[in-house]
Amino acid sequence: MKWIEPDWPAPARVRALSTTRDGGVSQGVFAGLNLGAHVGDEVARVEANRARLQQAAQIPGPLNWLNQVHGTAVHQVSNQYDVVPDADAACAHEAGLACIVMTADCLPVLFCDRAGTVVAAAHAGWRGLLGNEQGGVLEASIQAMGCHPADILAWLGPAIGPGAFEVGGEVRDAFMAQQAEAEAAFVPSSNEGKWLADIYLLARLRLARAGVGAVYGGEFCTFGDGERFYSYRRDGQTGRMASLVWLAK
Repeated sequence: MKWIEPDWPAPARVRALSTTRDGGVSQGVFAGLNLGAHVGDEVARVEANRARLQQAAQIPGPLNWLNQVHGTAVHQVSNQYDVVPDADAACAHEAGLACIVMTADCLPVLFCDRAGTVVAAAHAGWRGLLGNEQGGVLEASIQAMGCHPADILAWLGPAIGPGAFEVGGEVRDAFMAQQAEAEAAFVPSSNEGKWLADIYLLARLRLARAGVGAVYGGEFCTFGDGERFYSYRRDGQTGRMASLVWLAK
């Protein structure tokens, strides 16, 4: 099983990874390590994949999976996990509790503080990034961590790259209405009225505005790397990768 480990100066007790398609038992359009139970794959195979991942990476449990809805809610991870929460981010202040988000083009963002006392993970598509007047899912994750933004490290995991993420003009307008600097994250597409969006730059701009300057990663493209990554934009029905972060006991 092959996964990606963030290249960031996190404290030694912080564990983090982002999965690839490698190492699973799913077949067909889900071939590989599909970790999404909501995409039409056989439940038994998804459960087997999740168990394989937990064992191979020695991830403590129980695993708090989320029902992601492209919103800004943050789930506080605990050992009392009996209902799958509607949330697009997770935060943990205790050791042995993993924060998990699933993606297949949307941006996974992993957080930790410099002291190694709190971690968080966010699922950020453009809707979650944009959020509302109170902010998006990244701002909500930072707030849930409860520490000074300058003490936070962030890592941007595998997402759709700037050459493949086509959006309408209304998406560009919405981001620019909240932050004028977002104009730099959009270039005209060859399709009239469409724009190519750089979700990594959009995330960096939001994080910088929130006071988080230590941002790493952001060099992937799920759409263009079908061997390693699932991509909803590329394939339609497909599997999901997971990005996780936790504090070792």
